[in-house]
Amino acid sequence: MTVQQIRNATVTVEYSGQKFLIDPMFSKKGEFESFGPAERNDRNPIVELPMPVDEILDGVDAVIVTHTHEDHFDQAAIEQLPKDMKLFMQDEADAELAKKSGFTNIEIMEEGVDTNFNGVEITEVDGRHGYGEMAKAMGNVMGIIFQHPDEKTLYLAGDTVWYEKVQENIDAYKPEVIILNGGQNQFLEGGPLIMGKEDVYEVYKAAPEAAVIVSHMEAVNHWGLSREELKKFINEKGIESNVFVPDDGESYLY
Repeated sequence: MTVQQIRNATVTVEYSGQKFLIDPMFSKKGEFESFGPAERNDRNPIVELPMPVDEILDGVDAVIVTHTHEDHFDQAAIEQLPKDMKLFMQDEADAELAKKSGFTNIEIMEEGVDTNFNGVEITEVDGRHGYGEMAKAMGNVMGIIFQHPDEKTLYLAGDTVWYEKVQENIDAYKPEVIILNGGQNQFLEGGPLIMGKEDVYEVYKAAPEAAVIVSHMEAVNHWGLSREELKKFINEKGIESNVFVPDDGESYLY
């Protein structure tokens, strides 16, 4: 498989001959409002895409939208994705948004149920987008397990914090590659919405043989953990051979 970090939570996964685009955010720098209230008030995204959209879309077979927050499925992506592109979404509410935007090839996933897409098994697993009342306010999110006999098992966790379900997903599927959203994004109140460095460490301890790729960093205004700080933490823990913090545009082959 090849995993390429694009920007924020947008990644591509080439897996057993299929290319999946995850959580497309195609807006130009500063094209939509900041999220908040947060420590920074920059308009989003706060960095440009590392490559043209046409290059990102080249060869894509399907799009997976883990949830429809604007930094995962923005207006620019809605406008630029082919309307007959296969979309995998987590529930009827998200699918209805896509239908209203003109998409015609939508499949709603069901937690724990394998879906076969051209020989690749993809399975929805649960996540929790924050803590307590904030998690309820942020709504449903999903992660995805990718499986094929000729590939390593991949767990894309999506927008989640570390909690018991992430441990259960690791125990159940034994992923050899894990993609985390780890920028510790948060507002002024309510706590982290996604993983921070200690969460990343918990994932490492739960799957010490896996390659862990940390995405969703330094791209929208409410990020709380920098790449530099996370890399320093990884080095201090001595886990730099297992945990990777890609720059936008960087790829890994497994």
